[in-house]
Amino acid sequence: MGPFLNVTDHPVILFDGVCNLCNAYVQFVIRHDSVSQFRFASLQSSQGIELLKKHHLPLNQLSTVVLSIGGNYYTKSDAALRILSRLSGVWKLAGVFLILPKAMRDFGYDLIAKNRYRLFGQKDACIIPTPELRERFL
Repeated sequence: MGPFLNVTDHPVILFDGVCNLCNAYVQFVIRHDSVSQFRFASLQSSQGIELLKKHHLPLNQLSTVVLSIGGNYYTKSDAALRILSRLSGVWKLAGVFLILPKAMRDFGYDLIAKNRYRLFGQKDACIIPTPELRERFL
């Protein structure tokens, strides 16, 4: 495993690097992460694959965001809501939706994830972070 996996100070968000919706979500998180706590890696990157292996997750499952915090991981609506609840401002309130049954939350998540390329499109390649943001991407 690479040395970055030993860093547990920062939660890591794994996302589909070619999905326009996923990239917009990452940009949203960056804008509202006032303390720069999150680090990012695409699911397709070597670092993303390494983290998926660490958590024993399928390597070809690109339809979920993954939040890795220390030795724990969260997927689908659990990940999305936990990420939002760690942001500044009103977004912290999103954590209240974690009280809803996971099956109900994930039904909505899966519906959007299944149709995300058709609804929002996709890029030919993963995003390249700006020099200011490069240190936040693994």
